[in-house]
This record gives sequence, C-alpha cells and structure tokens, in this order.
Amino acid sequence: MSRTFQIVEVAPRDGLQNESVIVSTADKVALIERMIDAGARRFEVGSFVNPKRVPQMADTPEVIAALPDRADVSYIGLCLNLKGVERAAGSRAGNKRGVDEAGCVTVASDSFGRANQAQTSAESVAENVVMLALAKREGLVPQVTIAVAFGCPFEKVVPQQYVLDIARRLAEAGPVEIALADTIGVAVPGQVRDLIGALRDVLPADIRLRGHFHDTRATGIANAWAAWEAGAEVLDSSLGGLGGCPFAPGATGNVATEDMVYLFERSGVATGIDLEKAIGVNKWFAGVMGKALPSNVGRAGGF
Repeated sequence: MSRTFQIVEVAPRDGLQNESVIVSTADKVALIERMIDAGARRFEVGSFVNPKRVPQMADTPEVIAALPDRADVSYIGLCLNLKGVERAAGSRAGNKRGVDEAGCVTVASDSFGRANQAQTSAESVAENVVMLALAKREGLVPQVTIAVAFGCPFEKVVPQQYVLDIARRLAEAGPVEIALADTIGVAVPGQVRDLIGALRDVLPADIRLRGHFHDTRATGIANAWAAWEAGAEVLDSSLGGLGGCPFAPGATGNVATEDMVYLFERSGVATGIDLEKAIGVNKWFAGVMGKALPSNVGRAGGF
C-alpha cells in the first residue's frame, strides 16, 4: 500500500464524446474546475480529432484556452494520429499553457484499428512511435494507450503476447506511461491481473502503468482493483460513470470516479480526491446532462 496512486479524470473527454447532449464549453471548464477543487490533479480535457466525426469535442481548443493555469494540475489531449500531436503542440504556441500531455492511442487488433483509425494494428503502432518522439521534441509529456487490450468487438480474443509485444515496441520510443484499455468492457479481474503483471515484468520500472476500464458488464471496479494489485500506478475514471464505446452495444460507461475513490480510500489507498465533493459535482453535472449519472456511490453516498 506504500506505492503512489493517481486517478486520471476522463469525464471531460471520454465521458462526453459519445453523449447525445452537447455540453457547453463553459460547463466543461466548470466541471474541470469543480473536480480540481475536489482534489483531482490529472484530466483528459479534449480530443484533437476531426470535429465532424466527434462533434462533442469540436470546442477542444476553446476548452483548453479557458483551463485554470495550475502548476499542480496536468492536462491531457487525446491524439489519434500525428496531426493530433501537432495540434496538441500548437495549443502551447505563443506562451499559452495548452495541454501538458499528448495522450497517444494505438490499437491491439486490425479490425478495430480499421474501424476506429483507418489503420491496421501494425500501422497504428508504427505511427505512435513517431507520435511519441514528436511529443517529446515538442515538450509534451509522451504517453500512450493500447486500445482493445483485453478484447475486440470484431476479433474477440486479443492474445496477451501480442499486447506485450506492442508495449515493448512502444517502450523503445520512451513514453513515461503505457495504459491498457478495456475499450469495450469485456475484461475480468484474473485476465487483468495476468496482463498487467506480465507487462510490469517486461517493461522498464520507470514507465508507469495505467489501466482504463469500462463497467459494461459490471466488472469495471473489480478490474481496477486487480490492475492496482498487479502493479498499475494510475487508473482512469469518469465522474458519474459517464462514457462508453460506440463499438460496444449497451455499454454503460467508464468506471465512476466516485466508485473508484470509495474503493481505494476504504482500502487504505489515498486518492487525493474528496469523496463528498466529488458526489456534489456529480449532482451538479447531472443537472447539466439532464439525467441522473450511473455511479453507484453517487446514488448511495459514502459510508
């Protein structure tokens, strides 16, 4: 329990990108500000993608321009290709704060890669090696997520060894962090423990491991704990459990930040996030969204 632990709040990007409601720039910034007040210190704030494909992220430049300039907070911009990294670097032009991290994304299956990024897995990995190098040159924190690491909606099983081989290749590009994403919410704790543990064994100790889990089949929070036990130092979560993958029918969203905080704090692992304040942000943002948010702890409260 002496290891450091960090939560990345992904609601402003992954939580909102598939919602039918278009949240205003002001409300996105207010969400980030309120979660900073609750103790969150790392955020996915937007996505450098084609706004026609993801209209919910069309205002990413405006959100970034309005972010609080806090030295103790790190902002991540999602980058799906080399142009995305260039745009992330451009957000810092003219002495602007911009984003701090380039959140690069590669894929562990050809079918998902073609559907999501118009690339095979090998092509995606090769481009991400270049993306990470560019991010580093531009002064951005280089980090990368391996999508569908635990299962693909088209190819189903993704071999563990293939994910490990991808991670080794990416590690050579010098990322500070490699994340494994259960993009469609099919993972179970034993699988998570095995893959994260194997990854920790093969990667350099100075590369952080991060987990990203969806609660599609009610295993998300258990998977998060299994990842922590196996050596992950960082976990993603989304306020209220917002989010989901368009390739996962019936997806119920990301692991909720409130649920994550409750689990870890009650287990003796400090998160730095005030649970009651996070629940308060949940109630406020439910009004913005016009619906109750699916977090269990958001409904039941703390203990």
